[in-house]
Amino acid sequence: MLAAMPDSAPSPLSVGGTSPRDGGDACPGTLRLHRADDGALARVRIPGGVLSADRADALLAVAGRFGDGELHLTSRGNVQLRGLDAECGGGPAELLGAAGLLPSAAHERARNIVASPLAGLDGSPSAGGWLSELDSLVCGSAAAAALSGRFLFALDSGRGDVDALGADVTLIAEDGGDCLLRVGAADEVFRLSSADGPRAALLAAELFLRAARDSGAWRVKDLPDDVRTALVRAVGAAAGPAVHRPRPRTAKAPAPGPVTAPNSSTPATTTATVTTTVTAISVGVPLGRLAPAQWRLLTETARRYGNELRLTPWRGIVVPGPFGPPGSSARSGQSGQSGRAAEALDALAAAGLITGPDSPWTGVGACIGHPGCAKSLSDVRAEAGAAVGPVGRLPVYWSGCERRCGHPHGEWIDVVVTPEGHRISHVRGEHRDPRTVVRNDPAALASAVSGARA
Repeated sequence: MLAAMPDSAPSPLSVGGTSPRDGGDACPGTLRLHRADDGALARVRIPGGVLSADRADALLAVAGRFGDGELHLTSRGNVQLRGLDAECGGGPAELLGAAGLLPSAAHERARNIVASPLAGLDGSPSAGGWLSELDSLVCGSAAAAALSGRFLFALDSGRGDVDALGADVTLIAEDGGDCLLRVGAADEVFRLSSADGPRAALLAAELFLRAARDSGAWRVKDLPDDVRTALVRAVGAAAGPAVHRPRPRTAKAPAPGPVTAPNSSTPATTTATVTTTVTAISVGVPLGRLAPAQWRLLTETARRYGNELRLTPWRGIVVPGPFGPPGSSARSGQSGQSGRAAEALDALAAAGLITGPDSPWTGVGACIGHPGCAKSLSDVRAEAGAAVGPVGRLPVYWSGCERRCGHPHGEWIDVVVTPEGHRISHVRGEHRDPRTVVRNDPAALASAVSGARA
């Protein structure tokens, strides 16, 4: 039970206005665009990565009318629209608002919420209730309008996938109606009722804003150590008893292909073999970039089955089912939902998406690179494509400069372009192995990256 937690007052900024921190927070949104070398850029927040088919259509319409037509997935399950005309004005925001993708102008950059993309689909608890409530609470909090576009909430179904992403406030589902609340990367979490979780998450964010006043920190990890410790204690005093639970160090993306869960029609007390059903399909998106035809196919697939897309923090997409009544797949001879899922995956594979673990694009990521970004020293997307080879044990991320925009978390192979050449290193959390530099030799570069990933 939350102790002495007041209800948040309705935000006077919920119909427009600016955040008190707008002067220093450079994160783009849909109301304030970022000027890139390939045109203006809009970042559309998609809480939990969850989109209806109609809202997916709206995003495609904005990309086609005002931008280069492509949709770019981010490492937080959001969507970036690139190549926007600098004179597009409020046109994109108007269309996105009409589709329900901009419920509060003042909070548009504060709605950074990632959620376990397989929640409710793989036998884990659903995060839908948490997601809608937390988003509503954030948009209804006057204080939350001051959150930086960098601040991140995470809703973890208990798999540990998004708990590993290093969010500022994380809710973790537990069996028995409880949940755990983590602040920053602290190993100490707080147990409370699952029903109180979203309000506790908002309280933690509001307490962070008070703690950050003197330091100007944008995220929990940026706070001075003593201030961060005091923040965790303050949250714990309002939330519940402390539990020791270290944060997972590796974030595991959904595997491409069918998603299965125990068949709900199988009695819990049965002694027979538990059957499974295909509840969703999961696909990866090479370099997170979707052409209009690919996005349209995904949207049509979603509309045919569960009418929902879930964009993942690993630049992939989950399409929930159900996959129809029992039937037969002409391709595989499989019956029921698994056959229909196979047909859908075949169509998505033919469109260039990653539908199985054997794709050479599995685990390959890159920033936008040159010519889209002025700071990039190279066209890293083209270089990543040229170096694609056998599937590696570890993911690899190519960055055009030291900023490493959009890099993954946990363990990965880091390729950074420097004036001296391509620097390759093995990252394990905060630890980085000795680095190798490859100079102006594409074949040697591809070989070095392949060897590092093995």
